[in-house]
Amino acid sequence: MSAADPPSPERGAPGPAGDGVRDRARGALLGLAVGDALGAPAENMKPSQIRRRWGRIEGYVEDDPAGTDDTEYAIFSGLLLAAHGSALTVADVEAAWHQWIADRDEGPFRGAGFSERGTLENLRRGLAAPISAQHRHAWSDGLAMRAAPFGVFAAGRPAEAARLVAIDGTVSHDGEGIYGGRAVAAGVAAAMVALPQEPSGSGPGGTPLTDVVVAAALSVVPEDSWTARSLRRAVGAAQRCGHDPGITRLGTERAVRSAVVVGGYPWTDLAPEAVGLAFGAFAAARGDFRGSVLTAVNMGRDADTTAAVAGALAGALGGAGAIPEEWARAIGPARGSCLPSMAGYHVLDIAELLAPGGADDGRTEERRADESAADGGRADESGAEEHRAGRSPAAEPVPGDRAAAGVGTG
Repeated sequence: MSAADPPSPERGAPGPAGDGVRDRARGALLGLAVGDALGAPAENMKPSQIRRRWGRIEGYVEDDPAGTDDTEYAIFSGLLLAAHGSALTVADVEAAWHQWIADRDEGPFRGAGFSERGTLENLRRGLAAPISAQHRHAWSDGLAMRAAPFGVFAAGRPAEAARLVAIDGTVSHDGEGIYGGRAVAAGVAAAMVALPQEPSGSGPGGTPLTDVVVAAALSVVPEDSWTARSLRRAVGAAQRCGHDPGITRLGTERAVRSAVVVGGYPWTDLAPEAVGLAFGAFAAARGDFRGSVLTAVNMGRDADTTAAVAGALAGALGGAGAIPEEWARAIGPARGSCLPSMAGYHVLDIAELLAPGGADDGRTEERRADESAADGGRADESGAEEHRAGRSPAAEPVPGDRAAAGVGTG
């Protein structure tokens, strides 16, 4: 199996319908934003540094918590997917990157990861996908951090979620970077339709629901890939800790972290590690939202991304009601600190667009663009101008003359 040759979309799996799926869509994307905001202060820190500064992080440690590039890129990909649905192409993705990121003078894209900066540089030099993804950080977790919207859209269809996120990632990632995005998208897609937990924490036949989610993630990446190995190791460590009655939270976090982190490696945003840590945290907490994100945060490394992914998985499984109210209430519209074009959009608006029935993948491209321009988003309370107009980045035309649009040379 390869990212360029994904499996055919499967039939939708039975699961919650109507408002139940919509609530899980809200839970997945709000969970992503909450995890991102909780983990941001601990990004690139070691667990020992976290303990020295805060003890154990049990909630927001900043007075004004906010999401980072993880949330803003997820909104970007969600709007793109809402406009094009299952008909999404690499050309659509590349056009949106140009129109709403690369061809704009605004910046400096604060907080953007190395993969995003490398992609922007290549696009501004006139390179096209997949060559635009040929930079030194194509293996980063920059696709995994924005993969949850694809799982929401393709609820119950992990292979379709993986297919679509690989299309998105072709512009910016390759190899393990693609695999990380596929694993997250498929995991969220499976969590979106998992049947309600029984007291045992198991689904039909006694299979733990977290195992169902993990199996979906592993089904869409090569078995011998670094991503698959890291994911299996992290989840295995979490499961072993779950059978140890004397294990502490710190002991579990150390075991999961040790299973995948390469000691002394300086970069914290590599996809196999981040995805492994996120799924390990999710498994260690048995899908509980609070436990999943706090486990991810307190393991450090790329804490905003690992907690965002763990939050998306747990939010998709438990719905918006599983997220502590005080955490959810702190999430406002995106500030545009990394992507100015995303300022004013709220993740809950994206959830409404992507929940099954919210975006029709059977429309023609022209009709999709027209409808997206008319109905693409709900206004947030701050009344951002672009959001009031209902514009979607993917729905607007790309300038024909990029030089006139002020494209840089990188």
